[in-house]
Amino acid sequence: MNMAVLTLALRSLWARKITAILTVVSIAAAVLLFVAVENLRQGARTSFERTITDTDVIVGARSSPINLVLYSVFQIGDPTNNVTWKTYEEIASRGDVAWTVPISLGDSHRGFRVIGTTPDYFQYYKYADSQSLAFREGRVFEDLFDVTLGAQVARELGYDLGAKITLAHGVGGTSFVNHDNLPFTVSGVLEPTGTPVDRSVFVSLGAIEAIHMGWQSGTPTPLSRLNSADGLRGQDITPESITAILVGATSRVRSLGLQRDLNVYAAEPLQAVIPGIALSQLWEVVSVAERVLALVSGFVIAVGLIGILTSILTSLNERRREMAILRSLGARGRHIVGLLISEAALLAFIGSTLGLTLLYGVLWIFRPLLEARFNIGSLRLWPGQFDIAVVIFVTVMAAMLGLVPALIALKRSLSDGLTIRV
Repeated sequence: MNMAVLTLALRSLWARKITAILTVVSIAAAVLLFVAVENLRQGARTSFERTITDTDVIVGARSSPINLVLYSVFQIGDPTNNVTWKTYEEIASRGDVAWTVPISLGDSHRGFRVIGTTPDYFQYYKYADSQSLAFREGRVFEDLFDVTLGAQVARELGYDLGAKITLAHGVGGTSFVNHDNLPFTVSGVLEPTGTPVDRSVFVSLGAIEAIHMGWQSGTPTPLSRLNSADGLRGQDITPESITAILVGATSRVRSLGLQRDLNVYAAEPLQAVIPGIALSQLWEVVSVAERVLALVSGFVIAVGLIGILTSILTSLNERRREMAILRSLGARGRHIVGLLISEAALLAFIGSTLGLTLLYGVLWIFRPLLEARFNIGSLRLWPGQFDIAVVIFVTVMAAMLGLVPALIALKRSLSDGLTIRV
């Protein structure tokens, strides 16, 4: 009899197909939004936490751990001070340090930050699952005035290998002090990573020093405008200070001792943070938005379920004759209740399944775009346990809500008998 009730529920919905289709579409939209928000939320968190991996300690001038991670990894904000080159050399020579990568910030190109570093950056910087940076074309900077571009920079500004660009002093979108007398040549473009690397312009540490040769107190002098690329190539341009240092310890165990030693460094005030811990703390700060999104999408599901309840309730008065006929054919009270509960459950199941199908269909269709602009590895492309749980939850909740009109219909059918009373 259960299959008969289910079949009857399907036929009943088909008889009211316009209302049923609209209800299914509303549930599909609600489930699509809810699962999409959860997918993006989890993907954003995973991508966020995997922005930098295999770096044991990040070192900078004394400030808060979150501020250090923001400007050294995410290129947000500014450092409170610099780290002297002497301190960098002492850290690099420690027995518990396997490798170091210096970083110098402070310049930009058309709104994209310039990172002065060494070729070791492209060897030791890892993201996602210990994935290395790869070149889409060209090579790392070799000449003093070579520049390597992140994927987003090259795409948005339309640069190819050999293009000439000039850097600007400061990190704002608009700068009034340009290093236009010392142009750089694009030597390489990186593959997309879905990290801040894509929005970065990389030059050598020496290049950062060279373009500021002759400057005083952060401003150019007339003599600095006389600098030429050929003349600077032959000079000693070892930096006096840098912004931050990426450090790899000889073992993960030693990274804790390294962090402790650097935080109490006597020569100058330093801040050493373990990236994984700092990223977790940073996510707690920015996760308020994700909770709000989850709450809003949850309300959307609730609205969709209420739509099912409203749809069935509004049709009850029109279906009193239908219920009377079913009773005359021998349907019992439990069959009437089962029919309406089945209708609610079917609407929810079909709608939620349709929503998931549309969501993952869109993800597959736009996969090339996602691969080009985002870290596709952080997004699910197939339904998982969470999605199945959503379908079950929505279906069960709809069935429970369907019990309300079912009991009302049962009461009316018992009082109406074969004669409809208005």
